[in-house]
Amino acid sequence: MKNIKNIIAGLFILVFAAACNEGIDSITRVDPGPDASAPVITIKYPTDGVKIQVPELITSVNIQFEATDDIELKSVSVLMDGTEITSYTEFKDYRRAVKEYLYNKVTNGTHTLTIKATDLDGKITSKSVSFEKKPPYSPIYAGETFYMPFDGDYVEKISFKAATVVGAPGFAGSGLKGINAYSGAADSYLTFPLAGLTGTEFSAEFWVKLNASPDRSGLISISPGGEDRTKGLRFFREGSATSQRFKLNVGTGSGETWNDGGLLVPSNEWAHLAFTVSQTNCTIYINGAVAASVANTGIDWTGCSTISIFSGAPGFSYWGHNADQSKFDELRFFNKALTQAEIQNIIQNDSPYVPKYSGEVFYMPFEGNYKDWVSNTTATKVGSPDFADGKKGKAYVGATNSYLTFPTTNLKSSNFSAVFWTKINSTPDRAGILVMGPEDKANAGYPTVQNNRTSGFRFFREGSATSQIFKLNAGNGTADSWFDGGSSATVTPITSDWVHMAFTISGTECVVYINGEIAKQGSFSGVDWTGCDILSIMSGAPRFTEWNHFSDLGMMDELRIFNKALTQDEVKTIMNAEK
Repeated sequence: MKNIKNIIAGLFILVFAAACNEGIDSITRVDPGPDASAPVITIKYPTDGVKIQVPELITSVNIQFEATDDIELKSVSVLMDGTEITSYTEFKDYRRAVKEYLYNKVTNGTHTLTIKATDLDGKITSKSVSFEKKPPYSPIYAGETFYMPFDGDYVEKISFKAATVVGAPGFAGSGLKGINAYSGAADSYLTFPLAGLTGTEFSAEFWVKLNASPDRSGLISISPGGEDRTKGLRFFREGSATSQRFKLNVGTGSGETWNDGGLLVPSNEWAHLAFTVSQTNCTIYINGAVAASVANTGIDWTGCSTISIFSGAPGFSYWGHNADQSKFDELRFFNKALTQAEIQNIIQNDSPYVPKYSGEVFYMPFEGNYKDWVSNTTATKVGSPDFADGKKGKAYVGATNSYLTFPTTNLKSSNFSAVFWTKINSTPDRAGILVMGPEDKANAGYPTVQNNRTSGFRFFREGSATSQIFKLNAGNGTADSWFDGGSSATVTPITSDWVHMAFTISGTECVVYINGEIAKQGSFSGVDWTGCDILSIMSGAPRFTEWNHFSDLGMMDELRIFNKALTQDEVKTIMNAEK
């Protein structure tokens, strides 16, 4: 009886199996073909150049990658700095491995992650990325309370707190510094707690690639609830597709201060913006130059608990000051009013000047200081020169017994050129402008009669209230040559007009240019630099004071020096770029 039951059960199983297989094709092996390709690897994180910055001395990184092969993977190895930290030989999908691995031994420094995949045919593919684990950021500037570099995250690097993200801002893919920058989007911005970031003074500075759409936006807003501008501050912009004006509103407690700032043309170039608030002034800077400064009576932070970054919302969204859709980088806040020199130092550190023209070895734009941007060296000031609105930004303004001197170490070469803009003041009726000459030892101790012209050069002017002639004198080691210019080198002193000046010295000739045209040209056997250790700017003193070639009381802007003899076309190119 038992056997009969077993037979019946077996028949039932066979019938059931046949029913289950009804309508299903039998499995047929398909030839995968030849193994033609090596594995393909995609490393999802960390990506090349990522900086991990946490307070812990040792941290972890969540390695994420994908490896695929056209036939079948045999193995995948994960290496850190050349040492294998894990490997895989079994895969659910034999052609594709999507893996994550938490590596918890990341120390400070630069590391190389390598993924190595091998297929059944023995073909090997390796892919590597470098990333860096950095120690916690320490403020590098006096009064710095906040620093956000936007290198792939919205973390403030001093406190290591992440900003609150509103909407969907993004990243630009590259930045002025580092690997990324903030990219604005509609209705999107960041907020951050204000506590610990302020004092009786406040400054902010950052870089922007300006997008004029929308035509107005908020940038930095620290406002109490409601439409109250008597507390906190609001930095914003308004304008058109061709020109945007940056403005600052400061709440003093009992009232408000308005600073209508200055203009910036929207472009795909990085520009620097900064503003400062003190107990006496609030000032806006554009590319290190003062755009506007107005009197102020302090700042009241009552009711202000949050900073809105790159939008006026939520406390200053009226008048259309919503999210900015520009790109931003290197945002810093300070609990002090930065000086112009401090702002310009930050600019130079963030974006060191790169010479624009072939052979350029010196560039002094006079943007509130006397610094050569190529060497980052400041000239020595004698007397009390000043600054005023220039051809571009600010310019040098001369004063009696006032000039600059600069070391010539990197300025002397067998070929030499200088270009600059000037506004001529015919009082006094003669002056030194640029001089690189030796000391007149025959007259040592009598600086008013220095007149050794056997080496270096002297560029100066002489004339009257209605006509000034520009002259160049150059020494070849034993004698000097004069390039007086004649009538073609004369300029009528009109204080409202800028004049472009240039001169070149080579081993064969000297040339003087006025507004890009040749004013004087003549043969020359080559310059000798013996004893020429200083360049005097806007005076003949101290090395060429004979014939009353003292301080020039006019203006100078955009001074550049070259270690080559510029051609006329090059002179005109520089002039036209600065018009």
